[in-house]
Amino acid sequence: MELNLKKPVIFFDLETTGTDISNDRIVEICYIKVSPDGKEVEYTKRINPGMHIPETASAVHGIYDEDVKDCPMFKDVARDIAKEFEGCDIAGFNSNRFDLPLLAEEFLRAQVDIDLSRMRAIDVQVLYHKREPRTLSAAYKFYCGKVLEDAHSALADTRATYEVLKSQLDFYDDLENDMEKLSKESSFTNNVDFAGRFIYDENGKEVFNFGKYKGMPVDAVLDRDPGYYGWMMNGEFPLNTKQVLTRIKLRGIKR
Repeated sequence: MELNLKKPVIFFDLETTGTDISNDRIVEICYIKVSPDGKEVEYTKRINPGMHIPETASAVHGIYDEDVKDCPMFKDVARDIAKEFEGCDIAGFNSNRFDLPLLAEEFLRAQVDIDLSRMRAIDVQVLYHKREPRTLSAAYKFYCGKVLEDAHSALADTRATYEVLKSQLDFYDDLENDMEKLSKESSFTNNVDFAGRFIYDENGKEVFNFGKYKGMPVDAVLDRDPGYYGWMMNGEFPLNTKQVLTRIKLRGIKR
């Protein structure tokens, strides 16, 4: 089944130096931009992360320091990538928990103003795990009847993710071919920030999702304990989490 698109959707995948959203960096980004008329544009770019790629990471994706030493850093290509993402829906495999938060961090470090949280995000892994909890390779075999060659190659993983979503729409009668509904179906949580340090409660209010103030409204805590803002801003929290915290704080000042 072909996707029912009202705007372009970008399927993307990152290869990175590790799995720490705050501290690790992109070494390769790949995306396939699919337009409502069915046109597809592929993009793959190796990135110099500005740090050593650990051997454990290279063993997964096959990219070593020598492979990226002459490549641009993310800040050098960030604006061009942001232009491609603007106005699109976004999709990936485990993207809501990893690729999307890490990409947001890289854009913030590059000082590129793009709000990924406003885009509808479809996580094909979540759709899969809600029905068939396995890996991308297993999903590709199950839904598409194919063996995933070159797993952990960004382009191979991205292409497989795109094909799996189309096959999922054929496979499940109750899965609607609508990006907004797929985005909602993809979400396990109701995060305010990508890392899930803040979530929306049943009334749509931002509350803490960790620590001594877990479950308490963020704005109320900032009023009651102003020093907590400084503690978080100086702590080892993702830049996106700090950005959201500041937005809530400034909203309270304007009231």
